[in-house]
Parts: sequence; structure tokens; C-alpha cells
Amino acid sequence: MSIVAFFSANLRFLAFGFFAAFLSSFGQTFFIALSSAHIRSTFDLSHGDLGLIYSSATLASAGLLIWAGRKIDDIDLRPYTTIVCFGLALACLGMAGVSHAMWLIPVIFGLRFMGQGLLGHISAVSMARYFDQHRGKALSLASMGYPLGEALFPSIAVALITSFGWRQMWAGIGIMLLVVLVPFMLWLLKGHSERHKLLDESTRTARESSKLTGWTRTQVLKDSRFYVLLPSFLASSFIGTGFFFHQIHLTESKGWSLSIFVGFFIVYAMTHLFSALVTGLLVDRFNARHLMRFYLIPAVIGLGFIANFDAQWTGAAFMAFFGLSSGAAGVIHGAIWAETYGIAHLGAIKALGTALMVLSTALSPPIMGLAIDAGVTMETIAVACATYMIFAAALVMFVFPRLKSRAA
Repeated sequence: MSIVAFFSANLRFLAFGFFAAFLSSFGQTFFIALSSAHIRSTFDLSHGDLGLIYSSATLASAGLLIWAGRKIDDIDLRPYTTIVCFGLALACLGMAGVSHAMWLIPVIFGLRFMGQGLLGHISAVSMARYFDQHRGKALSLASMGYPLGEALFPSIAVALITSFGWRQMWAGIGIMLLVVLVPFMLWLLKGHSERHKLLDESTRTARESSKLTGWTRTQVLKDSRFYVLLPSFLASSFIGTGFFFHQIHLTESKGWSLSIFVGFFIVYAMTHLFSALVTGLLVDRFNARHLMRFYLIPAVIGLGFIANFDAQWTGAAFMAFFGLSSGAAGVIHGAIWAETYGIAHLGAIKALGTALMVLSTALSPPIMGLAIDAGVTMETIAVACATYMIFAAALVMFVFPRLKSRAA
């Protein structure tokens, strides 16, 4: 089935996955960071203070995701999605009304947990679970929500903050999510009962014929292959978050215009979209484990531009190449656990991966911040990150094939 025919036949459910990814932007680092200067000024916080608050909230989010993420295996997708959307709306309203620095921790926790964590989790798990032969196509189409959010929301947010103020921007988002998002997402899930019934029937048949693999999360944690895949799985989120969180320092150290660099998010989004679409087709033709050997190479090239050049255009080159790896990561990460461990406990396994990914995004801002405070240049940080990515790719390429799978 061509991607056009597949899209036409599954338009509504694919749109559900797309908008779950798209609206997760309100809990992503790149969006929250746009208010960081105003938050620091309002509450008289240093860069380190806000970084500590942000990391603490994100760490708490990662811990709770391990429990909440697995509930998607047990709870109907409609109430699960409704709870998450309401939670994100309340977190946005909380950011608009926060009155003391101490309240930033629960508010940022809500944004990270509901937005980056669970909405992204819903998008990936629903596409991977309900599509089998066309899993790659579904994940690639749904994951396009991420770069579109990254392309549209920064400029919109800056304009809203300039015109109305940062609190008013967050209030408007919260109201929009409450009034529009929940009914819209439920509308997109119309007919889900029949879809889930068909999955139950196929799962039961596969179990009876012993064709369905069904690793539990406990079994996965005992599998050495999981730990070999993990460095590659975490690489783009850890490094991308660190550079985006410290984008102001990056532009200042390079002598770049921040407004121009923010405009490069459009370049990032374009390459992200292209890469996601192509990777989806490749996952269906080959497999996600094979592609994990190569998908970090563009990011390594992008980091090479940061390490070796200072011209403003190198910021665009960095964003373009990093977008290629990030687009591939969104699809590959959604498929890798289903391919390796089956779909019987996919929510629990994917929740573990998502929690570790969120944990990596909590650690990278303070780790890079400490390095910057110690006088380490962004060029040296870029070299270190590129070296890590090469190491992660080498593990997948040379170590993973030598490890044997234990029967689930």
C-alpha cells in the first residue's frame, strides 16, 4: 500500500497521532525555554536556579512516567487521552498564574509530564500498536507533529509574549486546550472501539498460534540488548535538549543573532519532516534496528559544524543535520521496542523508554550548564557529544548483532 493510499484509508486515526505529537510541544524544552528569561526576571532567579527547578520537575516526570505510561495497556485510549489533555491544559493555566518560584516545580512538572511525556507516549504507542505491516508509515506521519510544532510555535510564542506578555500567552494556551483540544481528540478517536476489537482478535489468534512475542518490562530489564540500544536511543534527546536549552549562550558565544537562529527552527522542521517520512518507508522495508546503526550520522555532522565554524550559516547547517537525525529518531524509537519485544506489553516497555528519555532531557541542561560555568566552550561540548554519538552507533552496529535473544 502506498503512503498516499494508507493515509487516505486511516486519515482520522493518523491525525490523532499527529496532533498528540504536535500539541506535546507545550511541554517540550524548546517552547518552555522561550519564557525562561521572563520567568527568571519575575522571580529573580539565576540561570542555575531555573535550571535546577527545571531538572527537578523533569526528573519527577520521568519517575512517574514509568507507572503512568504502562496504564495505556489497561485503560481505553479515549479516557486516557482525555485525562492527559486536561492535565496539560491545567498545567498551562498554572504557568499563567504561578505566584512564587516554589510553584514553578509542580507547574513545570505538569507541562513535562503531560506534554513531552504522556502526549508523545500516546502518539507513539497508538501508532505502533494498531498498525503492524504499516507501522513505519504510521509513525512517520504521526511524528511529523513534532517538527511542525517546532517550526510554528517559537515565532508565534515570541509574538504573543511581545504583544500580550508571557502569562497571557500561557493562559490563552490553557483555555484553548480545555475548550478545543479534548473534544477534538475524542472526535478523532471516533470508531476506536472497532479498531481495538480487531486488535484484540488478532492478538488472541497470534497467541494461540504462538506467533506473538510478549516480553514483560521485567524481562526487558534483564535483556542485555536493551542496554546496548539505550545509548543510541537517548542520544538525540539528551544532546538536542542541551543545545536548545542553552541556545542563548550558544548564539552569544558564536556572536550570532538570536532572532536569526530561532528562525533556523524552520530549517530544522523541514529536514525533520523529510527524514521522518523517508525513515517510515525504510522501517517498513527493512527494520528499525538496522536503521539505528546509521541515523545518528547527520547529527554528528551537524555537531562538527558547531565545533569548527563560527559563521551564522553554520547554525542553519547544525539545525538541518540535527533535524535529519531527530526525524529518524521519532520513527525508529516508536518502532524499535515493538520490533524487539512485541506489542503485548508495549505500553509498559515504551513507558520505560520514554521515562529514560525524559530523564536524559532533565540531566542535559544542568550537565552542559556546569560545563559552561567551568569554562568549557560550546565547541568542546559539541566534540564530546559527537564522540558519544559515534560510540552509541558502534554499540548498535558491532555489539547488538552478537547478543542472543532470550525467549519471552
